[in-house]
Amino acid sequence: MTINKNKVGTEMTIALTGRLDTTTAPLLEQELQNNLAGVESLIFDLQALEYISSAGLRVLLYAQKVMNRQGSMVVRNANDMIQEVFDITGFADILTIE
Repeated sequence: MTINKNKVGTEMTIALTGRLDTTTAPLLEQELQNNLAGVESLIFDLQALEYISSAGLRVLLYAQKVMNRQGSMVVRNANDMIQEVFDITGFADILTIE
């Protein structure tokens, strides 16, 4: 998985490419722990994300909990398969998905 971060002021966009799974989820979690301070708007761009596992969902939930305290979080461009995972797991009710 590739993580591309773009921070402008208090807004950070994270674009994910590849698979967010048991192997790669800790990498994303570490990036979030190191970079969320001062972020008021977090955007996940999942256009190039091919797969998400329960480990990946857990990291998104972690990010949502942090952003509930300090701002807002949006998930954008999820493909049909990723959206189906969000729907089945109930994450569609937890996350703001555009």
